[in-house]
Amino acid sequence: MVRPYIPLNALRSFEAAARHLSFTNAASELHVTHAAVSQQVKSLEQQLGCQLFVRVSRGLMLTPEGESLLPVLNDSFDRIADTLDRFWAGQVREKLKVGVVGSFAIGLLLPRIDDFNHHHPHIELQLSTHNNRVDPAAEGHDYTIRFGNGAWHGTEAQFICDAPLSPLCIPAIARQLQHPADVHKFTLLRSFRRDEWSHWLQSINEHPPSPAQPVMIFDSSLTMIEAALMGTGIALAPCKIFNHLLQTEKLIRPFAAEINLGGYWLTRLQTRAESPAMKAFSSWLLSFTPQSVDCNI
Repeated sequence: MVRPYIPLNALRSFEAAARHLSFTNAASELHVTHAAVSQQVKSLEQQLGCQLFVRVSRGLMLTPEGESLLPVLNDSFDRIADTLDRFWAGQVREKLKVGVVGSFAIGLLLPRIDDFNHHHPHIELQLSTHNNRVDPAAEGHDYTIRFGNGAWHGTEAQFICDAPLSPLCIPAIARQLQHPADVHKFTLLRSFRRDEWSHWLQSINEHPPSPAQPVMIFDSSLTMIEAALMGTGIALAPCKIFNHLLQTEKLIRPFAAEINLGGYWLTRLQTRAESPAMKAFSSWLLSFTPQSVDCNI
């Protein structure tokens, strides 16, 4: 069976309508009429043999078929636009979009980014930070650096480095910590993972925090460390990432005990083919990332 020819205008009309969930707004963006967009989408649905939108009281909603088609078109149109930009600018440069969890960006990536730019001047690296809750398809990432166990649906993951957690606090608090159980006297700072402090305390045979224990929860270890620097409490954080604060003694690691609940991973969607720029970045990143950092107490 011969596959029907699908005009680019039909795909473009669907992509714009899907982003806006509105034929009217899509028409405004594309400088055509509402009827033209509606007709293009209807024609596309007929050729594909499926419905891409359903009408609801507040406008449009994507069907499962529409949801699966949108990220593919987003990626394709972005790549076309990037390529044309290079032609028009008279440049032979590749763009690389990398989403990176903020703690890794501050602790390990940004201090070395000049080295990447020096060795790969033809690659335009575009970084965006996130708090580990991210949608690589929607944001158009080539790579996404995440913290976890390496298992994300539809994703290829390469291990970068581990990130064991240890208590970190300001010197004034550290002087009051003679024994690990003394952490119960202070507010415990943690991420959204509920059992971090329980794991750390149990690893040294101490009882977990009681329900009455003061706790502050953060969606970013960067803001958690800022709270620790203000003396708000004791943070359970990766010393590898915040070693610069330990070296200047702005923070102290009062106890050697640590727990490993995950690591940093370089990930890409399985649907994203590796470009030369992506291969250059992964090779560079995995060659310098330390597997251990001196975080002596």
